[in-house]
Amino acid sequence: MAAAEHTAAGPADGIERLVIIGSGPAGWTAAIYAARANLQPLVYEGAISEDNRIKGTLPLGQLNLTTEIENFPGFPEAISGPDLMLRMREQSARVGTRIITEDVVSVDLKQRPFVLTDSAGATIRAHTLIVATGASANYLGLASEEHFKNRGVSACAVCDGALPRFRNKPLIVVGGGDTAAEEGTYLAKFASAVHVVHRRDALRASPIMADRLLSNPKVQPVWDSVVEEVIGDDEKGVTAVRVKNVKNAATRVIDAAGMFVAIGHTPNTKFLAGQIDLDPKGFIVLKDPFRTTTSVEGVFAAGDVADSTYRQAITAAGMGCKAALDAERWLAAKGIH
Repeated sequence: MAAAEHTAAGPADGIERLVIIGSGPAGWTAAIYAARANLQPLVYEGAISEDNRIKGTLPLGQLNLTTEIENFPGFPEAISGPDLMLRMREQSARVGTRIITEDVVSVDLKQRPFVLTDSAGATIRAHTLIVATGASANYLGLASEEHFKNRGVSACAVCDGALPRFRNKPLIVVGGGDTAAEEGTYLAKFASAVHVVHRRDALRASPIMADRLLSNPKVQPVWDSVVEEVIGDDEKGVTAVRVKNVKNAATRVIDAAGMFVAIGHTPNTKFLAGQIDLDPKGFIVLKDPFRTTTSVEGVFAAGDVADSTYRQAITAAGMGCKAALDAERWLAAKGIH
């Protein structure tokens, strides 16, 4: 990817009608719809940097870190995450989207037009903004975990749990909240056993979700424990994990074909500097749950940055479509063409 692509002319007055921040399914779908509506959208897809690699926020979003996708409609034989995202990017560029490969590091939403500053030091003014920066999965921070990402280590059971490598095999779920309970229950449909590793002696999940998980005969809780190391090889990927009991420091190895980390997500909203209403976990609050409007008029949100419930490629794409339509209608109501 080039540092910047200008596949269509920008606005004559120098004020962007629509800037989209983010390059996952939500961002590219919003760009496709906006470009086809002649809004000349400008997408900030993110910078190619070591910092973004470590945080998992490189261009093309979380799906670019996923090896195989079986549940995105239209691909009956599955498609790789990077291939799907590149296709979305190419489609958006073909219909007229302009793309800049930098991060937006700050925004001023008190001015109109809005003012955005990017990682190259450039300043952009825009009438409307779609925030589609996603949410980064939280990981344990182990070197061995990083080594086996996409080779048995995952943070999305719905995305990866049904893959052949995990079917009828023992699996590990790390976490004790609602997310872990939901992931473990889902994985039990496919796995031979699900070992739930939690640092306490009881789940933090809501009682109904905890009961549902622990009543499943395939589920085996591993209480008072943390994962110390992910074990495997380059041919098979993950083959086991080493866990340590936090009370007596005893360690043991549990055979497993995969480890699913379910300790939450961190939405990528730091650059907004509190100028938009966020929920306690940092996700953007939608003013109307059936639309993509935020607490700031003219700013819309789509995808995982505003969705802590579903976090799927298809729902993100749907929200991107809605955000583009909402932005188009807002601009028309303001007489901005």
